[in-house]
Parts: sequence; structure tokens; C-alpha cells
Amino acid sequence: MKIIDCRGLKCPKPVILTKKEYDLIDKGEFQVIVDNEAAKENVVKFVKNEGGNCTAEEKKGLYYLTVKKESSGCSIMDFGHEENLVIVVTTDKLGSGDDKLGEVLMKSYMYALSESDNKPKTIIFINGGVKLTTEGSEVLDSLNRLAEDGAEILSCGTCLDFYGLKGKLKIGSISNMFTIVEKMNTASKVVNI
Repeated sequence: MKIIDCRGLKCPKPVILTKKEYDLIDKGEFQVIVDNEAAKENVVKFVKNEGGNCTAEEKKGLYYLTVKKESSGCSIMDFGHEENLVIVVTTDKLGSGDDKLGEVLMKSYMYALSESDNKPKTIIFINGGVKLTTEGSEVLDSLNRLAEDGAEILSCGTCLDFYGLKGKLKIGSISNMFTIVEKMNTASKVVNI
């Protein structure tokens, strides 16, 4: 049986690695090893959402998850796919509260988004969000993967100027408010973060 060793990996990597293996097989089983309760619960939820079965066994602080896929049917994650999804990022941190935690969450969000099957058509960065598209950003690798998969990356030119970052743009293109409004108004769905 194939083993996916996710010990020491932070969220969302155990779920993403599980998903990659799950998508590769038509039918069968494999084992995932995780080292914390949250990773165990997240993998189990993913497998159930996909229509599979997952059993967990704990041994010496590790969780051994046996994932079984019966067939290549559709999952609940297949529903709601948007053809013209636009994501608007207004800050370089996800959520409010502790800034360091917000930075970690944003990095995790962008990584998970880059690994998602339902990628956005356009990602718009405004206000403090433009810091994510410039030199020194910890999410550039994820943004590059999204761009390679066809996502249009736009950063507000006024915002880049305000933060003194126009010359440090590393991904995507500089945009203006008219274009941003048009992208949002013609989207089938807009998600603001």
C-alpha cells in the first residue's frame, strides 16, 4: 500500500498531498501518516467530501489514516465551480487579530488556492494587498503557480505608488480602478479577502 508521509507538514499540505494521491487513483487505497489531530480531522473531512472512506488509527502520537476510494464519482467539491471567479485581496494578512498569525494564514491561503482545482480567473490586489505581489513577498511562489495556470494577477497602480512599491512588482501587471471595477462587475462571483 502506498504511504503518504505528512509528518511535520503544516496545514494545508497534508490535505493537498492526500488530494493529489486521491485524484491519481480510480479505485483503491493508500495510507496517510500525520502527526497532529487537526491534520487528521482535515484529511478525514476531505476524503468524506470526496465520497471516499477514511479510517484512523493512533500509534505513539501518530495517526495512520487508511484512505479508500471506491470509484471516480463526483464529489461535493465539484459543485459551485465558477467560470469567472475574481478574488479581491485588500491586505497582506488574512483575518484580523494577530498580524503574525495573519501572515501565516495568508501564506497558507495562497498556497491552498494555488493547489485548488477551482482556480480564479483574476486576482486583484488593492491597498495593502499589493505587498503580496512585490519583492520580498512570501507568497510569490504560489502566485506564480496561479499565473502559470492562467490566473490574471492585477495590482492597483495607485496602491503601489502609495506604498512606494511600483518598481518592486514581481508578479502580474499594474492596473487601474476602471479595469478593477470592470473585472469585478463582469465576474460571475467576487470573493473579497
